[in-house]
Amino acid sequence: MSRNSLPLLFAVPVLAGSLLAVSALPAAAKLSVCNKTAHTASLALGFFDGKSWGSTGWWTVAAGSCTALIEEPLNGRFYYVYAEHHDVGGAWEGDRSFCVKQGRFTILSRTECTAKGYDVKRFFQVDTGNSIDWTENLAD
Repeated sequence: MSRNSLPLLFAVPVLAGSLLAVSALPAAAKLSVCNKTAHTASLALGFFDGKSWGSTGWWTVAAGSCTALIEEPLNGRFYYVYAEHHDVGGAWEGDRSFCVKQGRFTILSRTECTAKGYDVKRFFQVDTGNSIDWTENLAD
């Protein structure tokens, strides 16, 4: 073995170790909702950003599919979701009122919704237990 091939001999294990370390990184944290039903659903998300309440929507989630509502590590324990089935009626709702409207929206308030021209929906609470990554399932 020549002196010039020695650095290459050491580079291979170092490179392999580096690739292994990169592949062992955790997946990006997020808040996802999976639709475990046989029908497409529409979702809206309610949140508190540390200063004010807000809501955003709509995501369409096909039957048997999942979608990410937040694609970064979660910074709160509680989030709020409202979902409804397409074409068959029915909704997943709770006891927390948030403003919504048709089409894509982000509303930075949850008070006086109707006076501001918005509809009101009752969202259910999702307790992430302070996890930075959470998946909520919708089921019949």
